Amino acid sequence: MELDLDGGRLVIFLGGLSFFFLIESIFPARTWHESRAKRVFFHAAVAGFNTLLVRIFIYVPFLLWIVYVEQQGWGISRWLGLNGWLEIILSLIMLDAFDYFWHRANHRIPLLWRFHKAHHADTEMDVTTALRFHPGELVLSSFAKASWVLIWGPTPIAWFIFEGLISLCAQFHHSNIDFPDRIERYLSRIIVTPRFHTSHHMVDRQYGDANFSTIFSFWDPLFKSYNQVPRAPEGQPAKDAIGLPEARDLSLSFRAWFTEPFSRRNLGLPG
Repeated sequence: MELDLDGGRLVIFLGGLSFFFLIESIFPARTWHESRAKRVFFHAAVAGFNTLLVRIFIYVPFLLWIVYVEQQGWGISRWLGLNGWLEIILSLIMLDAFDYFWHRANHRIPLLWRFHKAHHADTEMDVTTALRFHPGELVLSSFAKASWVLIWGPTPIAWFIFEGLISLCAQFHHSNIDFPDRIERYLSRIIVTPRFHTSHHMVDRQYGDANFSTIFSFWDPLFKSYNQVPRAPEGQPAKDAIGLPEARDLSLSFRAWFTEPFSRRNLGLPG
């Protein structure tokens, strides 16, 4: 079962990455200012480094933790006796709600922001930005996710679907694509779209400190954290509108990315 789940996650990850890379290459919403090859190489190196870290230190203990919690019958889902598709659907909704509050905490708590700002330091946004997370954030988030498993008690298959959907949605809403206003208006009421999430990456923290949802977009209006940036006449943010204010010339420096949590730049908490 472990190999099946692992293989399925890899197929979803690579399939989604390839698909959105192709779509944004054909129908880009914004012009790239940096070399795309350089961006791909940098973020692929980051993803490779993080994958190795997760594989060695996080993957197996976390998988054992999910199985152990299920065997013990812990969690709200187990206590309610949920099973089958009902359990999977409710688990997706509840885990996405936990993820919303975790993401919001990353913008409110100084220690968490130190690591999360490594993701926001990207001065452009495309599908490769979905790979740009600091290993320290991945370690911290693994403890947060372990608590979600304990509180809610999802089945391993529900957790696998959630993780696969999180990965796919992150690739989608970081992609350099956009939808016509008529489609965007309705689609963004249900799921997080690229335009919805682009606001979250704006240098202007009035917009950058909002739109924390990952899969379902209704969490932000519900908890009053929705703030969509007005669409420019040409339809897209201007150059230098995305990212963080300081050290913008170092956005594709591996050393700067890795040391970002320990640097004094961009320390001001959003909001």
